[in-house]
Amino acid sequence: MLLTRPTRPHPARRFLRRPKAALLASAVTVCLVAAGAPAEPLGVGDRIFPDLGNPGYDVAAYDLAFTYPGSNDKPLRAVTTIEARITSSLKRINLDFAHGTVESVEVDGREADFTGAGEDLVVTPDHALPLGSLTRITVRHTSDPVAAEDQDGGWVRTTDGLAMANQADAAHLVFPCNDHPSDKAMFTFHVTAPNGYTAVANGLPTGAVKAGDSTTWSYRSQHPMATELAQVSIGRSAVVHREGPHGLPLRDVVPAADKQELEPWLAKTPDQISWMEKKIGPYPFETYGVLMAQASTGFELETQTLSLFEKDIFTEPAYPKWYIESVMVHELSHQWFGDSVSPRTWSDVWLNEGHATWYEALYAEEKADRPLEARMKAAYGASDRWRAAGGPPARPKPPAPGQKIGIFRPNIYDGAALVLFALRQEIGDAAFERLEKVWVQENRDTSVGTADFVRLASAIGGRDLTGFFQDWLYAEKTPAMPGHPDWKQVPPPAPSDSAERKS
Repeated sequence: MLLTRPTRPHPARRFLRRPKAALLASAVTVCLVAAGAPAEPLGVGDRIFPDLGNPGYDVAAYDLAFTYPGSNDKPLRAVTTIEARITSSLKRINLDFAHGTVESVEVDGREADFTGAGEDLVVTPDHALPLGSLTRITVRHTSDPVAAEDQDGGWVRTTDGLAMANQADAAHLVFPCNDHPSDKAMFTFHVTAPNGYTAVANGLPTGAVKAGDSTTWSYRSQHPMATELAQVSIGRSAVVHREGPHGLPLRDVVPAADKQELEPWLAKTPDQISWMEKKIGPYPFETYGVLMAQASTGFELETQTLSLFEKDIFTEPAYPKWYIESVMVHELSHQWFGDSVSPRTWSDVWLNEGHATWYEALYAEEKADRPLEARMKAAYGASDRWRAAGGPPARPKPPAPGQKIGIFRPNIYDGAALVLFALRQEIGDAAFERLEKVWVQENRDTSVGTADFVRLASAIGGRDLTGFFQDWLYAEKTPAMPGHPDWKQVPPPAPSDSAERKS
């Protein structure tokens, strides 16, 4: 994710909504729960989002089917099918889900009881699920873009349809899931929309079947994916195909009416991929492209194989050309850092954003003469203030109530890139470049954490770097910059009279 404009705070989330019919259908659930332990929300204990993710199972695959009604202010009908391996014997299964009406749940083809608890959908099958078994959970539900839009995440309503923006904790506003990046899975999508719309999703297309006045579009990923990276776009769109390096299929999705105007930007992607491959190795997925949505989000987002951009950043004259290209490279970099190699916890998000900011800045240096060192010196001057406001890079402060976007603060962008700059100063250019390549190659398609990066950096750097990283990632104050003892913290400017009057 890259913030390009301020975003609005969002109100507290609303709980799972269910109609009277569903409440009656689950009356047995209430009795069963009352007879035993009450249903309660669970989580994997993430320091930032402790209630997200669920223990006891590992998702292997999601199959998501959405039916778009032709208007983005009405709920979509949906069926979510989850294939999972049970890692602890379970009598109940908790799924993360909010902002939808659950109509029915089946476990292994048999009807199951269900109820809501916080932002969890708690499912009670008619049989216990033993350790090591494989299970299939099918949830028929609605997915509500109007309810989700207040959250700055989940469904994003565009001028001609919908797109998804699930980072960090919003996938469960769209579909039932294990909403944590530590549990990556394969994804299949089926999106039915009225003729005249185009539906796209992560991965490669597997077919488009027209039936009467609607078409069902299907896509499948070839690599596991975190729920926060899922993307479905429905709109009056044009899909532009071209070939990238080594025959990589590229597809971009743009408003059909703006295809010609946006083409010069789309044509830049192959060279940007080639530039990244020279830095860190082969592109990690089966396809890539940009999705230019007619929406106002305040950010751009690295959804896997299809990065989400606001169309307006490409048409707004105030943005210089070099800046727009560097934003494109930021999201492209995430395909390696954050998508292929995902964070194990949300405290590890500095690994995503620090690396994407690093390559964004390096690209601007090489292509637009915007010196990386000058940017890092400026970041160093502000680093102590960033740490005080948002926490050190690898221990960000949890978001305040109503401020979900709060984890995406300066210290996990330029502040985290500053850590990488210090590391390069510490171990040298050659070791740093090798570290970057080995990191993405050895950890492809996995979720890893800060400790893993520290171990690999120590091995490649030839010495124990635990103390170095402890200071740079967790200390309240920024350490001295190796090789630049003259760099100092810069106090914030004194507020002007006009600023004081506005405050």
